[in-house]
Amino acid sequence: MGNKCLVLVALAITAMGCKNNKQEPTPVLQEEVAIAEKPKEILEFGFNLENYIVKRDTVKKGDSFGEILERNKVGYPKIFHIAEKAKDTFDIIRSFQQGKPYTLLFSKDSLETPETFIYQPNKEEYVVINFKDSIHAFKSRKPIKYVEKTISGVITSSISETLDEKGISAVLTNKLADDIYAWTIDFNRLQKGDRFKVIYSDKYIDDTIYGGVHDVKAVLFEHKNEPFYAFRFETDSVKGIVDYFNDEAKNLRRAFLKAPVKYSRISSRYNLKRRIAVYGYNVRAHRGTDFAAPMGTEIMATANGTVTESRRKGGNGNYVKIRHNATYETQYLHMQKRKVKVGDFVKQGDVIGWIGMTGNTSGPHVCYRFWKNGKQVDPFKEKLPEAKPISDSLKFKFLEYIKPIKYQLDNIQFEPEIPEQQSEQAIITQANS
Repeated sequence: MGNKCLVLVALAITAMGCKNNKQEPTPVLQEEVAIAEKPKEILEFGFNLENYIVKRDTVKKGDSFGEILERNKVGYPKIFHIAEKAKDTFDIIRSFQQGKPYTLLFSKDSLETPETFIYQPNKEEYVVINFKDSIHAFKSRKPIKYVEKTISGVITSSISETLDEKGISAVLTNKLADDIYAWTIDFNRLQKGDRFKVIYSDKYIDDTIYGGVHDVKAVLFEHKNEPFYAFRFETDSVKGIVDYFNDEAKNLRRAFLKAPVKYSRISSRYNLKRRIAVYGYNVRAHRGTDFAAPMGTEIMATANGTVTESRRKGGNGNYVKIRHNATYETQYLHMQKRKVKVGDFVKQGDVIGWIGMTGNTSGPHVCYRFWKNGKQVDPFKEKLPEAKPISDSLKFKFLEYIKPIKYQLDNIQFEPEIPEQQSEQAIITQANS
């Protein structure tokens, strides 16, 4: 009887233990299963890259579309078929450039079959050629985000050094000096203590790739203790014309840019009595201004207008001529390549061609010629007209538009300026410590 009782007690304890085990399942195992079932996604170019074997590379010297695909197990009959199908979307032969990145997507199986080719002509755009089943191609852009930022600073030597110390792109310097205040402030003659505030936006591609300064929304520049406001405002939404105006709605720019090329130098000025050694020092009038720059540098229209000539002729080489109004025309000679054709409307700052050496020239430059009432003149000796003033109908809209922006700009704190005596005392203190 005693042994029988012991057996019954043991069975009861075992049953209770099993019951307790069923009531307390191990949570760690369940959590591990949940994590393992969650799919991972790496999205780019509209594909989940986790579903492919991904190969990235850049176009090497001498590479062609066909050679790249052939190296990656695509036969030439299929390559020809792909190129033919894709040519309406993307000119594979002419558009392929050395150094540009491309991506190949392969099937994630034992065969590792190439299925998609993606080419990036620049940071923002990409071309997809998909040949997994049927062949189709399309162009697209990566998502772009604009982030508004503010900055202030005090000039100690130059605007470029001040912004460089803050880690700001030199593009912002050029926008301030060349696009906004070109006719208002001489940035080569800034004074120590001049100060500024800027509201601008940076561009980010795919949220992570920095695309540079996008545009400048508003600026307050104090030069010689005088405030110079600048507000960006679109005056023609159809043609996309944007100007900068001060707080009284006065246009800050002239009708013409000072130069058709950025980052250049004047190698020869307008001179009707110029003598040249190669012509025996005889007088050879030079009715243009030469701006020297590296081959391929962009040439810009100096004002809004319509292209009246775009051709190659004799000593002028490749050139473009633009009529701006009934009074003014400009001409751009010796281009490597022209970008515009007769009849095109161009805005001030639009690229119309690239620096070259076509025609009679001894080095890469653009000969910029300026016509007034049908006669070539020196633009640097002309009193050029101001840009078109804002219309009465837009003036009220502009003044209402800038109210909150001006409030925002005025409330940005200037960087504290350290007096020279205090700065010198700080240096002495550090030296003695």
